[in-house]
Amino acid sequence: MNKKTVRDIDLTGKRVLVRVDFNVPVADGVVTDATRVRAAIPTLQYILEQKPRYIALMSHLGRPKGEINPKYSLKPVVPVLAELLGVDVAFADNCVGEAAETAAAAVPEGGVLLLENTRFHAGETKNNEELSQQLAALGDVYVNDAFGSAHRAHSSTEGVTHYLPAVGGFLMEKELNYLARTLEAPEKPFVAILGGAKVSDKIGVIEALLSKCDRLLIGGGMANTFYKAKGWAIGDSLVEDDAIDTAKKLMAAGGNKLVLPEEVVIADAFDNNAKTQIIKAADGVPDGWRILDISPGAVEAFREVLKEAQTIVWNGPMGVFEMDNFAKGTYAIAEILAESSATTIIGGGDSVAAVQKAGLGERMSHISTGGGASLELLEGKALPGVVALADLD
Repeated sequence: MNKKTVRDIDLTGKRVLVRVDFNVPVADGVVTDATRVRAAIPTLQYILEQKPRYIALMSHLGRPKGEINPKYSLKPVVPVLAELLGVDVAFADNCVGEAAETAAAAVPEGGVLLLENTRFHAGETKNNEELSQQLAALGDVYVNDAFGSAHRAHSSTEGVTHYLPAVGGFLMEKELNYLARTLEAPEKPFVAILGGAKVSDKIGVIEALLSKCDRLLIGGGMANTFYKAKGWAIGDSLVEDDAIDTAKKLMAAGGNKLVLPEEVVIADAFDNNAKTQIIKAADGVPDGWRILDISPGAVEAFREVLKEAQTIVWNGPMGVFEMDNFAKGTYAIAEILAESSATTIIGGGDSVAAVQKAGLGERMSHISTGGGASLELLEGKALPGVVALADLD
């Protein structure tokens, strides 16, 4: 990463404004998965060791659409963060204005303050200049450790950098080192696995990866569009008809690199308890049936490709992962990666959920905290929240 980090700036006695990604699931006022909070702890601990005046933390949670909505309050994060950091954490009912300024002034020397959801202000997502200035007024230096929001040019990710010295945190550094390094010089063979529902969401990623990887394995609902592009019957399967021409072009460009599951699990209803059977995709899906997972045979075919790999990037499930009976292909791929000696990078989204649910997170080289950001980086796009950070001299 050719950007300055917290190691490259004096933090002693400074008011340190940190953008974190605390966009966590909350149910009945309780955080149900603290993974993203945990990911920020190394950076926050380092800053506290430098004896700052205080740390003020900014984050968004959900999509409150620029209005105050208690459902999306960050207050439930306070006890989780306090326990993980081992210090008291104060809370401000607003991220700017009198409430934020009063709370910041009251924070004890070397203390931590969590500001309320930045998206309670409509200006956040519009990268409003006035909001950016108000946020910047709470700090002397700015640290961005929210990789999951780095692809957004918002007030708390890009706007504040115009008013404060701006550096990256350790999580940001780790994400960029893994993902950017993989794209620039992956250890070969390099195999990418893409799943999920839509081809259209990942056209740029597929094009970028085809030019860099040795094999690209396609699964999930997006494979159906490729099957239809081949002229195969797909029954009632999810398909993007307006992406069929794109799929044809991608197959022509990819040649043998692009690998589709030859066998699939089909069901007679979109239901976990539906009747199922395994068919060869080329034989066509009967009317009234739909593809909901890859088969054990397809998993074994993918295993043969993956066993040679030295670098593997995975984004997106292989089937309807929300239903247990159609999550088997996804879990099997997670197992293969866990057993692999390759560098394994899980690129955000549902594949992260699958790996964590399977209890295999510790056995992956890197699990990205940002689905959209990791996809854009894999696509070769510049991330506004990263571009805005100070360059190394």
